[in-house]
Amino acid sequence: MKVKQLSIFLENQSGRLAEVTGALGTQGINIRALSLADTSGFGILRLIVNDITKAREILHEKGFTVRETDVIAVEIPDSPGGLAKVLKALSETGFNVEYMYAFVQKSKENAVVIFRIESIDEAIKALQSKGVKILSAQEVYSF
Repeated sequence: MKVKQLSIFLENQSGRLAEVTGALGTQGINIRALSLADTSGFGILRLIVNDITKAREILHEKGFTVRETDVIAVEIPDSPGGLAKVLKALSETGFNVEYMYAFVQKSKENAVVIFRIESIDEAIKALQSKGVKILSAQEVYSF
């Protein structure tokens, strides 16, 4: 039930994001979800892609610093209060969200939220016990 995410460290320079996406695109890697956070000197690009191993290799060859992280993909009704329900379930069971980002599936009524939580296996069990749908890695990679 864990999903692999790539975190790429980028200097805050014009064109660096285009280099990453271009390198992946020319090699047939499809980006399924992304998040970009920045500071004054660098940014962290978080990606979920359809082929994590190939993407990591491509980016390493291009000289990028890449880290692989486990995250949880949760399907949430794309309606008011959908996210609040999941966050309440996490809070009630004592889990802290380190970061999160979302995307909406093509032609579906649900959103998918990616969560980074320290105790990931326990968080998955807790969410499932509250009736929250956790998506498999294959489901996320194939959207």
